[in-house]
Amino acid sequence: MIRILIKTSLFLLILIVLLVFYLSVFGIETKRLNIKIKDEILRINKSIKLELDSVKFLLKPFNLSISAKSYGPEVIINSSRIKLEFIKTNISLKSFINNDFSIDDLQISTKKIQLKDLVSFSRSFGDSPQLFILSKIIKDGFWVGDINLNFDDKGKIDNDYIIKGFIKNGKLKLLNNNKIDNLNLLFKLENENYFLEDIEANYNKIKLSSPSITVKKKKNIFLISGKLLSEKKNVNENLLNNLFKTNFKNLNIKNINLSSDNDFTFKVNKKFKINDFNLKSIINLNTLDYKSDLLNIKKYLPEFDELIKLENHKIEITYNQNKFNIKGKGKIIIGDNLEDIAYKLDKKDKTYFFNTNININKNPILIDTFNYEKKSDIISLLNFNGIYKKDKTILFNSISLKENDNKFLVENLKLNKEFKIIDVLLLDFDFSNIHKIDNQIYLKKIKKKYELTGTSFDAGKLIDEMLKGDNDQSFSKLLHNFNTNIDIRVDKVYLDNEYFVNRMNGQISLLKGEIEKLDIKSKYKKDKILTLTINNNGNEKITTLFSDFASPLVKKYKFIKGFEEGTLDFYSIKNKNTSNSKLKIYNFKLQELPTLTKILTLASLQGIADLLTGEGIRFNEFEMSFSSQKDLMTINEIYAIGPAISILMDGYIDKELISLRGTLVPATTINKAIGSIPLLGDILVGDKTGEGVFGVSFKIKGSPKNLKTTVNPIKSLTPRFITRILEKIKKD
Repeated sequence: MIRILIKTSLFLLILIVLLVFYLSVFGIETKRLNIKIKDEILRINKSIKLELDSVKFLLKPFNLSISAKSYGPEVIINSSRIKLEFIKTNISLKSFINNDFSIDDLQISTKKIQLKDLVSFSRSFGDSPQLFILSKIIKDGFWVGDINLNFDDKGKIDNDYIIKGFIKNGKLKLLNNNKIDNLNLLFKLENENYFLEDIEANYNKIKLSSPSITVKKKKNIFLISGKLLSEKKNVNENLLNNLFKTNFKNLNIKNINLSSDNDFTFKVNKKFKINDFNLKSIINLNTLDYKSDLLNIKKYLPEFDELIKLENHKIEITYNQNKFNIKGKGKIIIGDNLEDIAYKLDKKDKTYFFNTNININKNPILIDTFNYEKKSDIISLLNFNGIYKKDKTILFNSISLKENDNKFLVENLKLNKEFKIIDVLLLDFDFSNIHKIDNQIYLKKIKKKYELTGTSFDAGKLIDEMLKGDNDQSFSKLLHNFNTNIDIRVDKVYLDNEYFVNRMNGQISLLKGEIEKLDIKSKYKKDKILTLTINNNGNEKITTLFSDFASPLVKKYKFIKGFEEGTLDFYSIKNKNTSNSKLKIYNFKLQELPTLTKILTLASLQGIADLLTGEGIRFNEFEMSFSSQKDLMTINEIYAIGPAISILMDGYIDKELISLRGTLVPATTINKAIGSIPLLGDILVGDKTGEGVFGVSFKIKGSPKNLKTTVNPIKSLTPRFITRILEKIKKD
């Protein structure tokens, strides 16, 4: 009996073991429990319907559970069908035997599922603003993945879910009308943390890639970090406009080609507000074109054609909340020449700190006011650093230009938003100009006024402008609300490349950027003096210049040459943009004057012409009355009287053309003969030198370097000439 019981027990044990083995390895497949499983799915989510073909059950003896797995099921959500690879769940063995089981977990492996259907499926378990937005922006693409879900007693998904898989050919249309195409990536979602890998996409036709992006949730905040790469590509202006909220068309920036490597982190709250954005980027800028008309650059860089081109720049960008840093270097094309540039920009709150170095080696540089020129293929370094403030004012801590032994330094220069000077602390210039004149000039602010000192300075250009009536068209037009006094002490001041004065002393008073008063005195050799005054009465600016030595100032009028000796007196009144001036010269002679020689020769007055090749023709007085407006000088009258000849002229002069006409009276020839006739000579000629009946009419026209002269040898004097002579007689 015992043996039978042992055998029976052993048989049953073997049978049970075989049954357990079979159920564990091969399982059983049946449709009998399909309705129960469907009911359990409905209990979890009533909007989901599940269609099952058959369910295969595998025993898990060690866990005392049953694994239920169905191949090829379909999920129906809102009339949309999602085909799955399989669906699997685990059921406790006890509840399975009692036919009173519930589904505590689901393992789902999908086939290709459209992204739109995936979002709908997700929203059926629990809607959110994120899922709603996704449903609006997703246009195409599919995903394949594995889903592991655990449910609590109420059928809600626990936070320990795991979803992983890949997305192919995604297509999104973002809220700002930007587009993402060909989106491909691997993903893993785990307890509200998102891990994205091997990401590739086209953003507005720009190919982007990322090895990884991580999204982690902490309380109600999502922490997002990752790396983003872009390949070398031409960048559309509209993309930059959307990214930086700036109209790049207004900035005249074009032809942008770049690639980038970006590391970023930021936080997003439930309202999709981005905070704590951090960015580190390395940008390889291959090309960028910028058209600029600021500050009249061509005036200083003559080969500049309003187009600045950047090439092969490596730029490092760091962004952290209110801090923004840019550091870069590369090539800049000015005209047709490549130059090196390095720059750094730091932004803190709404203030920008900048520092830039430009090696200007191949381009020439002109500073016309100082007669300075740096020729091509000479090494020079331009540096400027400072601060751009939120009120759009600019403070240059320093601006420096160095070329061989030449140096220009400006410190603490403050400009307003119209680029006009508000304040400056220091100017230190030490250079040799095109006339081989060494300039050493130093301007320093001391309390509320300035001191201008120096050993040598070429003021030729400034005097040129003053004699044309443009005495405030150089520096003062750059000043804004500038009120100060400038004390001047310069040892030697050059009037041109030949003449100079010593010990220039005086003072300039500025009111609202305009010269209110100027009083300067200096001396030539042998104690001859030069004085200059400017007085502003509010409506008019009056300039006077007196020189015991006329030659260096007269020669600045290009059509007047060959002066010797004489004294000069200049007077000008400027009202708004027009100046009316009068230039007088006394007791001088003309030694070499090709135009006048030609007039005399063509008029067959060879005797007088010969005087110009000898000791010269002496004049007692020269007077020129003219007006100036911008680049046009209108000569109302030039009148010169001397023992041998008298001249009357008028006309105009601009940058490219001189046009003069006049009458010359040879007092020693025909008019002298007529003057010797009793009574008639006194009536027609008179007894004053320079008066006469007959004269020579002439015209002078052409460029300053190519003047052409025409002469009508004998012509009766015009009433205007006679009237002018009578006025002179009355003065005498």
